[in-house]
Amino acid sequence: MKRFITLFSLLTGLVMMAQAKSERPNILFVFTDDHAPHAIGAYNGWLKSVNPTPVIDKLAKEGMLFEKSFCSNSICGPSRAVILSGKHSHKNGFMNNGNSFDWNQQIFPKILRKNGYQTAIYGKSHLKGKPQGFDDWAVLPGQGLYYNPDLIFPDGRRRVDGYCTDVVTDLAVNWLKEKRDKDKPFMMMVQHKAPHRNWMPALRHLDLYDDITIPEPPTLFDKWEDNAPPARHQELEIDRHMDLNYDLFVDLTPKFNQPPSQKRQDRSAWHNMKRMSQEQLTKWRAAYGPKDEAFHKAKLKGKDLVRWKFQRYAKNYLRCVKGVDESIGRLQDTLKELGLDENTVVIYSSDQGFYIGDHGWYDKRWMYEESLMMPFIIKWPGVTKPGSRNKKLIQNLDYAETFLEMAGAPIPSDMQGRSLVPLLKGQSPDDWRKSIYYHYYEYPSVHMVPRHYGIRTQRYKLMHFYQFGNEWELYDLKADPDELTNLYGKPEHAKLQKRMKNRLAKLQKHYEEDSDISEKPDSWKAQMRGK
Repeated sequence: MKRFITLFSLLTGLVMMAQAKSERPNILFVFTDDHAPHAIGAYNGWLKSVNPTPVIDKLAKEGMLFEKSFCSNSICGPSRAVILSGKHSHKNGFMNNGNSFDWNQQIFPKILRKNGYQTAIYGKSHLKGKPQGFDDWAVLPGQGLYYNPDLIFPDGRRRVDGYCTDVVTDLAVNWLKEKRDKDKPFMMMVQHKAPHRNWMPALRHLDLYDDITIPEPPTLFDKWEDNAPPARHQELEIDRHMDLNYDLFVDLTPKFNQPPSQKRQDRSAWHNMKRMSQEQLTKWRAAYGPKDEAFHKAKLKGKDLVRWKFQRYAKNYLRCVKGVDESIGRLQDTLKELGLDENTVVIYSSDQGFYIGDHGWYDKRWMYEESLMMPFIIKWPGVTKPGSRNKKLIQNLDYAETFLEMAGAPIPSDMQGRSLVPLLKGQSPDDWRKSIYYHYYEYPSVHMVPRHYGIRTQRYKLMHFYQFGNEWELYDLKADPDELTNLYGKPEHAKLQKRMKNRLAKLQKHYEEDSDISEKPDSWKAQMRGK
């Protein structure tokens, strides 16, 4: 009888394990490039009135939205490397876009495969080299193109005609319908180029928002008077650095030969137009030609010109976002069509935030809020409470650990983030992090944002620009959410300043920060002379 009970218990355990394995959720991770949270309706930013993302907003109503989600290094490749590895940039080795990612290192897709998951990635990788850890893949070379992009497949590189967001979505939908192993749970990463510079919308969206005026950010004409010098010595201003032709398409054609307005000019839109079909070009010029003519007649100057540039830029940016929003709708419709929607976790995120005229800027890189924040919205049927919003501090550092715990896979002890699963289940751990660490390394480079690191708590932020001199900024985000008043060096905030520096040093020790963060003797004046 005892042997029978033991055998029965063993068989029961095996059945339960098999059931648990078969019920492990699929994971659909949709990831974009440079999509700021305030350009998502559900985040209630100043662009909400435009209603840019109805599909993503619906996803938030069906799942959980993280209000304080941050990146660890606000630039494309490094953010992706952090997500794959679960480690800060100085640990995974990919600190700036000039690096090459070591695909031989431990990354979460490899662990998922070892634990029975089928994996796939389509779209922008931006990590160089052939992806590892995926059963199937097709990735854009470098930044990729918006129209008729090349993609690198396991069997080689080839051009795929169409609009990039649609092309990537088609690949993902085809994998779900034709290539997926129905006997395995899956993890698929759908990684769009949009809405990355140069903000080239799909043909169907070229006239979107023509009948409205996009609200201006309250800091559009910020002069950075209370910031440390780095904020005044950069190359990402809509006013001085956004090129009318190469960035905003004024008079831009394949035969365009006008020199750019700045040394490090992004010319990808012009190069892309050279490989557009005649039909694409005809529709493109039909949309932009009349607008360009009206612009020339207006002869705008000063703030009026800045406002015009902002409108052209913001509309193109949001038109690219519209394509992404539609993609998420197609992907979810496909899950429902295949009967997979009830057991598939759907996540939407982007590699960092972005300046849509905030502080007069475009691009990212800084530790200021608009580029530090990144969206994170997740629908986990039967687990996350629909319409819930979480205020805990999270980072892209946590994604790998989260996906692994969802899948019932082991989380390596050397990963530096923390699984979000307890938060997704509605729990509020007492020992959850009270601060996040940030470090940006890419200088000299496009936009000329110097290296800096810092700490952000629920209320305060301390940043150190260590590359030229010894510059610090300290903000009270509750009293000053736009970060306009630098408290550093003011006697009445000496205790706060000391406390934040101590916490920053502890974070650096905790994350074993071993990169070069020594103070440099060069002054900003010397740096500008050598520019």
